[in-house]
Amino acid sequence: MTATRQESDHAAEAELRAERELKQHNARHRITERRRVIQKLRQALATNRLALHFQPIIALASGRACAAEVQLRLDHSRRGLIPAGHLLPLAEQSDMIIDLGAWMLRQVCVQAAQMPRDFTLSLALCLRHLRSGQLVKHVLEALQHAQAEPCQLELLITEEMLLDANEDTVFALRALQGLGLRLALDHFGTGYASLAPLRKLNFSTLRLDRSLVRDIEADGAAGIVQAAVEAGHALGCQVLADGVESQTQYDLLRRLRADLAQGSFFSAALDGAALGSLLARR
Repeated sequence: MTATRQESDHAAEAELRAERELKQHNARHRITERRRVIQKLRQALATNRLALHFQPIIALASGRACAAEVQLRLDHSRRGLIPAGHLLPLAEQSDMIIDLGAWMLRQVCVQAAQMPRDFTLSLALCLRHLRSGQLVKHVLEALQHAQAEPCQLELLITEEMLLDANEDTVFALRALQGLGLRLALDHFGTGYASLAPLRKLNFSTLRLDRSLVRDIEADGAAGIVQAAVEAGHALGCQVLADGVESQTQYDLLRRLRADLAQGSFFSAALDGAALGSLLARR
């Protein structure tokens, strides 16, 4: 009986030891991967191997492109330009993301200066850049360098970012609004999905998460989207549906009175030249 108990204790200890070793291995792997991603992006930034693409945003009432969301691309040695958005969450754990954010702002403003004045470019803001105290400075420098209009730039902010926001970050966002920049609440319908963040700032756009659009044909889903659209309108926001992939989704969103939409149904992300050609045909 004693031997059996000892064997059981030894097995339990071995299992705990293996579990600890696995956790340590995974932690080391995450740290190594984060360092690798940050170094890759830092090198790409230093050697001009980053580029921006733009996914058109369509006004549902007219069917015309009225804005575009900015997406980061990495020039891969074998695969060419590839989406780099999946790298950003790891990069956001380093101050390198602040340099990258400043670079993206400069490039976006250069592109915006070449667009019609009523065309908006939307850029996702990262929390670390917002908290850095340098965001307003970087925006002002980018606008001045490109001679772009503030109203041509929209910053995308998530609910989680606002829930953690302090007085300084909210003040910075209000200062940018005072300059004429637009703010959009991104990924609405996920996480807390509350209207509380909308009371902190005057958002121009409420962006419905693509999960709401994907499931819009399911039982009761259209009612949820309709409620979100009505709430956005009541707060003075335009409502954008992200991830539109089919004619059915498009028709439903028009019937539910969404204002804007983007997704593969309309267009893939375009480089700057292709976007310019699209606008020339409007």
